Amino acid sequence: MARDTRTQFLDEAEALFAQRGFYGVSIAAIGDAMGLTKQALLHHFDSKEKLYGEVLKRISESFDGVVEKAAAGTDDPRARLRAFLLQLYTASGDRPSQTQLLMRELLDNRRRADTAGTWYLKRFLEHLIAMVQAIPNWQDASDAEALSFAYQMIGAINYFQISQPTLTGIFGGAEYTALEQAYRGQLERLIDAGIAAR
Repeated sequence: MARDTRTQFLDEAEALFAQRGFYGVSIAAIGDAMGLTKQALLHHFDSKEKLYGEVLKRISESFDGVVEKAAAGTDDPRARLRAFLLQLYTASGDRPSQTQLLMRELLDNRRRADTAGTWYLKRFLEHLIAMVQAIPNWQDASDAEALSFAYQMIGAINYFQISQPTLTGIFGGAEYTALEQAYRGQLERLIDAGIAAR
C-alpha cells in the first residue's frame, strides 16, 4: 500500500476513533469517510482491531520522536525531563485528535485490556520512567513512584489540551488564550516542583 494512502487511512481512523471511541466506530464508517468500501479497508488492515493498533502504534512512534528531541537538547536529566514534558504539551496541542484518542483509550479499554496482545504505549512509558529515575533525587525511586509522578504530569497536560473546545465555549476565545498562556507557566512550575520534590 502506498505510504500516502496508508497515512490517509490512519489519519481518518485516528480522527474517528478520537471522536467516537473504539466501540463507536465501525470499519464501514471509516471506509465511508474515505469513500471506500468496508472490504477495501479490510484488505489493508484485516480487522478494526488491527487498524486501531496501527493508529496507536503511530502515536507511540510520534512520542518516541518527542523523547529523542528532548534527549538531544541537554545532558542534564532534570532539563531533559522538563523539556520533554513541555514538548509533549506542545505536541498534544498540535495533534488534539491523538490526545483525545489516548484519553478515550484509557477510559474505554476495560473490555479489551484482558485480551490485548500488544501495548503500544508501553515503550513510551518505560522511557518516561527511565527519564524520571535519571534525575539525581529520583534515582532510588521505584518504577511505580517514577511512573506515578510522570503520569500526573501527562494527565495535567492531556486534560487541559482536550478541554480547549469546552473552555472556549464557556469563557470565550480571548479568555481561553489568556488561560492557555497562564497554564503553560503553571505547568512549568508544577514540573519543576515535582522534579525537586523527592
